Parts: sequence; C-alpha cells; structure tokens
Amino acid sequence: MIYPTRMAVLAAAAGAPVALVIGVLMPERWYAGLAWPLAVLLLAAVDAVTGARTATARIDAPATASVGETIDATVTVVLAGASPPRSVEIALAVGLVFETADDARAWVALRGGTGAVLVALTALRRGTGRIERVWLRWRGGWGLVWHQRSIATATRIVVLPDIRALKDKGAEIFRRHALEGLLTQVDRGDGTDFDALVEFRSGMDRRAIDWKQSARHRKLHAKEFRTERNNQIVFAIDSGRQMSEPVAGLPRVDRAVSAMLLTAWVALKLGDRVALHAFDSRPRIASGLVSGMPAFANLQRLAAEIDYSGEETNYTFALTTLGTRLTRRSMIVVFTEFTDLTSADFLVRAAMRIVKTHLLLVVVLRDEDVEAIADRAPATADDVTRAVTAAALLRDRRLVLARLEHVGVHVIEAEHDRVGERLVAGYVALKRRNLL
Repeated sequence: MIYPTRMAVLAAAAGAPVALVIGVLMPERWYAGLAWPLAVLLLAAVDAVTGARTATARIDAPATASVGETIDATVTVVLAGASPPRSVEIALAVGLVFETADDARAWVALRGGTGAVLVALTALRRGTGRIERVWLRWRGGWGLVWHQRSIATATRIVVLPDIRALKDKGAEIFRRHALEGLLTQVDRGDGTDFDALVEFRSGMDRRAIDWKQSARHRKLHAKEFRTERNNQIVFAIDSGRQMSEPVAGLPRVDRAVSAMLLTAWVALKLGDRVALHAFDSRPRIASGLVSGMPAFANLQRLAAEIDYSGEETNYTFALTTLGTRLTRRSMIVVFTEFTDLTSADFLVRAAMRIVKTHLLLVVVLRDEDVEAIADRAPATADDVTRAVTAAALLRDRRLVLARLEHVGVHVIEAEHDRVGERLVAGYVALKRRNLL
C-alpha cells in the first residue's frame, strides 16, 4: 500500500495560491496553474517506484509467560533492494491478552536493510496470546510517499497462571503441616493399607497388635498402616458467566485456578493422581489423570487455556459427563458460584447423583461486597433497600450450602485470599479420614 506523506500534502497545498493567482491574472492560461501540483504528483510517483521494497518480518518471543510478567519480543525486519531506508516503523496486532506501550508501535533502525527492535509485552490475563500480523511502513527516498506492508505471523505465547507465589505458599503449607505431624499421619499410621510389622510402642493402637506374630517373636508386634496413594483428585472449574465476575480486582475463575494449582501441587507431592476439567454451558477442557511432580507443568498449561465465558453454567451436563469418565471412586472438587436459586437447584440435583459414587467437595468464594452491604448501617432509604436485598441473597446462599451439606457434599466457603490454604487443609483432612 502506498499513500502520501505529510511532506507531499504540504508541497501540493503550497502550490494552491500560485495556481489561484495564475487563474485570476491569466485566465486564458489557467492550465499553467496545474504545473506545480502535477510536478509534485510526478515526483511522488517516482518516489513510490524507487522506494518499493520486498519486506519480511520475524518475531522471536518466549513460548510462555506468567500473568503480570513483562517479556520482550524481538522483531527482525529485512528490506531487500538497493539503497534501503535508514529506518522503518512497525506495529503489532497483539490482541487483548497483552498490553504494550505506544500501541505496539516502534521504529527500527536499519543497517544494510536489516534491523531489529525489542517490544515489551505485559501479560494481562491467562490464555494464548497471538501476534497475528506485523505492519511495516517506511518513507520513500524523497520523503513524499509512505510504503506500507502487512505481514501475517503465527507467533503464539501461552500466558500461564503466575505460580511463583503459589510454589512458595505451597512449600510453606507443606512444611507447616509436616512440622505439625499432619503429613506424617497422612502418609503413615492413619490409613488402611498394610505397610510394615513393627515392634509395639507405647501410644500405638492396641487393636493393631498382631497376636500371632507376637507369639512367634515373643514380643509384642503391631501392624503399621499407611494411607492409600494414587487417589484420584479431579478439579472441575466452572468458567461460566458468574465465575468471570471480579472479586477484589481479579475474576473468580482466576482465584479458582490459583487455589487449584496450589492443591494440585500438594496432591502430587503426596502421590495422588490429578485431573483438570473446565466447563460452562458444556465441558470445555477434560484432561487425563496425571501423577508425579513433572506433570505439574502440564496442569499449568491446561489451566492457561481456561477461558472467560459469558454463558450460563450447565451443572447437569458437566457433572454427568465427568461422572461417566471416571472408572473408580474419586474426589471431585468443584469451583463454582451461584446467585439465584434456579441454577443452585440444578447444582444440588447434579450433586445428589455424584455423591452416590464419588466424594464431592464444592468450593465457593465469600461475597465480601454483599456482606458489607448487609452489615452496613443504612443512612438513606436506598441503603435500606440494598441491605434487605443483600440479606436475602446471603440467606438464599446459606440455604443452598446447607442443602449441599445435607446430601453429603463437603463445602468450603472461604475468603478470596485464603481459598487455596483452606482447600489444602480440607483435602488433607479428608485424606486423613480415608474418605477418598
């Protein structure tokens, strides 16, 4: 594409007064007034022909980035031909996942027709960021025209949840539980799988004494058990419309992803198998069960693909589909949110079918804004209306949670900044009780 520069427009406009004077003073030679704009047009045409170049562009960027992280993408430009311009302006189509300075525009200094520039990209949200197109433009040798090229690219950058703080927090929780003896009890002593025959010590359960082996060794020996490993933990994240609403500046689904990754890290540490599912009006992501710490990176990549949806959640479709894929008893952790009794009723009905076979844990975030409205002393009539409405919403919410607990569902309702820690504690407690 070729279009005039500001210099060409100003040069053509400068000849307008001359053409006007010639037209007034010498009306019989009015055509002489066209000499100036025609000369500018001819020079622009020559500039367009001599400034044409074959342009290519390449983008080198990291394959992954974390939410909130700023990465550098290297844009390399090559203009073929003799006497290339000294610089070229670029613009990138980065989409909504990334934020850039100066609208993703930059100037590239060329040497011998080749140059490169770093463009800073700040990841705003999870997902797959795509740089689908690069625009190049440069001036002709006389500066009268712009030459513009549009080059398609296929650069993909997967934006993952930021787990740097999660790993530190997970290590802290793991260490604290280990110091308190919880993980030792989870691993050995409270389970049902036989682990070893040991000499009876003070404080051990007398029911664990093996009298036959004790008589053979002429000392009291007891059976030591350990908790079953390879339990199946399935995280089902609701990514529907309600979960896309923000809590303390971050969508609920992102809070759920952070809590899921923290708990999955601990579960993999304890030897369990983990799977990830995401759904809104229908299932969107369905991973297989993985085990071992190397699999955590795969979970992180899958979590990055959970999109923000504006559709209503279909609990029946999602949980029924999930239940049919599981071949043995599993612990299903559902992250969701509900604001009306109709959708909550579908959740309760679907949960009633799931709990017949599996252990179901529902995780919801406390709506601190609604609680604040209900607790605030009203000053006007509008405040009274808001407080009554908020109180009704909270009452319906507690009713739904009570119904879930009544049918055998374990419920965790936590603050947005403590949901991960509360979920880990709940998972460890259920594991100690051998409910998995």
